[in-house]
Parts: sequence; C-alpha cells; structure tokens
Amino acid sequence: MGVQQQLGAFLFQVSIVFVMFLVVSASEEHKKAKGRHSSRKDHNTKMSPRLQFEITLHGLLLWASMAFLIPVGILVIRLSNREGNRRRLRIIFYVHAVLQESLAVLLATAGAIMSIKNFNNSFNNSHQRLGVALYGIMWLQVLVGIFRPQRGSKRRSLWFFAHWIMGTAVSLLGVLNVFIGLQAYKEKTSKSITTWNILFSVQICLIVIFYLLQEKWVYIQNQGAV
Repeated sequence: MGVQQQLGAFLFQVSIVFVMFLVVSASEEHKKAKGRHSSRKDHNTKMSPRLQFEITLHGLLLWASMAFLIPVGILVIRLSNREGNRRRLRIIFYVHAVLQESLAVLLATAGAIMSIKNFNNSFNNSHQRLGVALYGIMWLQVLVGIFRPQRGSKRRSLWFFAHWIMGTAVSLLGVLNVFIGLQAYKEKTSKSITTWNILFSVQICLIVIFYLLQEKWVYIQNQGAV
C-alpha cells in the first residue's frame, strides 16, 4: 500500500506540472487568437446583460462541478485509506458518491444545457471541445462507478485503475478548462479576470497542499515517536 501511495503522489505531482504547462500553452493560444480576430467588428460588439449573466452562471456551474466538487470528492475518498471502521468507511463512500456522482454531474448537466440553449456552439475552440470531452468522461465515470465489481473479484483491480484514471482526468482537465474558460470570458466581455484567476489559483494550491498532507500526515505524526 505504501508503494501505491507513493506512486499515486508522484503521478499527481507530475500531472500538476503537466496541467500548468497546458494552462500556459492555452493562454498563449488565446492571446494569438485574440490578435488574429482583433480587427473584426463583432469582437467588439457589446454583449447584453442577460448573456453576460448566463455566461457567468455557466462558468460558476462548471467550476463548482469539475474544479471543486470532484477534487473534494477525491480528497474525501482518500480518507478511507487509513480508516478501519466499517461504518465510517460507508459514510465516506456515500459522501464521495454524492459529491462526484450526484451533485457534480447535475451541475455539469445544467451547465451543458445552458451552453446548448444559449451559446453559439461551433466547437471551433479548445474550451468547447474540452468541455464536451469532459462531459462524456464524467458520465462514463458514473457508469463505471455504478457497475463496480465486488471486492475480491479478478476484475476489481482493472476497474479501480480505470475509475482512478477517469476521476483524475476529469479533475485535472476540469481545472485546465476553467482557466481556458476564464480567458475566453475575458475576450468576450473585455472584463478583467485577474481576481478570478487569483482566487481559483489559491483554491487549487490549497487542494494540492491538503492532498499532499493526506499522504504524509501519518509520517509527520510518527516523527515524534521513538
């Protein structure tokens, strides 16, 4: 179990570095796209207050779903690694399921419906394409979670690996798409996103710190033991 936890922590840290690289790359892509389209008149067209509200609400729903509830759900289920009480394990499992397979999916579905109903979905940019992929992976993750094999089954290891990979992918790519979405929001509304970027970055840093602290908490506690 110790080797698996160390491997998981290593992969998580590598994934964080990869995501930050993608964030920088996506930011550069949006800057170039903005330069190419700056001469178009429709780029400067003033948006209606209603459309601005719908875009903001869409962003908040997807942030809450993929960049908050899913990472928190991951942190919750990791508590089961050191929990031996069956009742507490059951509570942890249900909290994880409610956060990821109920609330997160419902909010993402609401955000997707808003996008289909109110926005121009030409799928010619990375934010929309990544959003569709994330929505598909999220629902696949729900189905995988529902049809999980019993413990002790030969398929359990393969199921756990697939469930872990998809959950991690949705979380990391969801964070990436929030950053891309913020940049797209800035380009459409000409409003500053500095405050949102700072708040979201602080949130991600706190989640990462808590994730790493979970990994080393027992080790830290044992440092004072003889």
